Amino acid sequence: MSIEVLVPNLPESVSDATLINWHKKVGDFINKNENLVDLETDKVVLEVTAPQTGILSQILKEDGAIVTSGELLAIIEGRSVITEDSIDTELITSDSTKNVDEDMPLSPSVRRLIHENSLDPTQINGTGKSGRLTKTDVLEHLNKSASTSSVGVQTPLQSRVNEPEKVTAKETVMVEAEIESSRPALGIRPEQRVPMTRLRAKVAERLLQAQQNAAMLTTFNEVNMQNVIDLRNQYKARFEQKHAVKLGFMSFFVKASIEALKHFPAINASIDGSDIVYHGYYDLGIAVSTPRGLIVPVLHDADQLDFAGIEKSISGFGEKARAGTLSYDDLKGGTFTITNGGVFGSMLSTPILNPPQCAILGMHAIKERAVVENGQIVIRPIMYLALSYDHRLVDGREAVQFLVTIKECLESPAHLLLNI
Repeated sequence: MSIEVLVPNLPESVSDATLINWHKKVGDFINKNENLVDLETDKVVLEVTAPQTGILSQILKEDGAIVTSGELLAIIEGRSVITEDSIDTELITSDSTKNVDEDMPLSPSVRRLIHENSLDPTQINGTGKSGRLTKTDVLEHLNKSASTSSVGVQTPLQSRVNEPEKVTAKETVMVEAEIESSRPALGIRPEQRVPMTRLRAKVAERLLQAQQNAAMLTTFNEVNMQNVIDLRNQYKARFEQKHAVKLGFMSFFVKASIEALKHFPAINASIDGSDIVYHGYYDLGIAVSTPRGLIVPVLHDADQLDFAGIEKSISGFGEKARAGTLSYDDLKGGTFTITNGGVFGSMLSTPILNPPQCAILGMHAIKERAVVENGQIVIRPIMYLALSYDHRLVDGREAVQFLVTIKECLESPAHLLLNI
């Protein structure tokens, strides 16, 4: 019996997908629900699994093909047509792989690395949630293996250089010639041309759209983080012990942003044609940098989350982003965005809007600076804040007062804890 492998239904906002990589080849035995191929959309990578156990008899779409919902990708011959000769050692290998995947779910990027390097995932220590393997774990394992295998091993060229007393004058000339020939030729200017990934292309499109279709302006302020730092240091151990998650700075900024958005609803609004849409809920996007590009998972109904709920959600987003397992629901919607360039050392920047939102808050690195308090020069941990906004909807007065409200909430955290 022939079984069709089809492109799954794509969300309404996604018209097509790009076929990235087949994990099986024609003739391979396949178990039901085993991942066959990865499809990349504008936002996430989808895994297409086998609907039934059988033999992969045809592949109709090659790597790099553009596919749409319901399109035929491959054909599997079911169990009824599998002969005894076709069930060989590959069946055993496939079954063992299935057992490993069931015990240890792997993301597409991790599975690809393990397959290409013939690794045993059970021999690699996972640092992800519940011990899950991440791409970083596999790469570190490969680096350690490479460095271990190279210890004490010398190429013929190295051995001759390291034993000069055994090298004749003629051999010395030959060694020097080999060293010289191994150096890059002068004047060579290498280039590499690769197509944009769908995610990178979508990011580029949306950023260009933001600059072309919005009257974007940025206002700045600074905040003294001393009280937040003191509060965090005082309770972070008890917080982590009780909630099993670290207390970071982002939860303070999420809470402060929500308080400011309640005071200035225009900043939580968006423009739809000639209408202004005021959102009565607070879905905050948290910008996350990944190897594939910038993505913005969304904290839905963030005003209903406590500090622990916010930290757990953000930590979960980070793990999913690194593993490539973010879903459409994680990325859908958003009324306001926060981006933290400070984790990379940024001192000041002008973040670009995330359409159709009309504002985005930029956090930056905390640095000790000399400031004046009560006529005295003191050292305080200062962070610069930046708010980029669409001037078509938000006036300068509202933008400035919005940042001042965030500043007040962070410099007096009691505002956030006591809801005053």
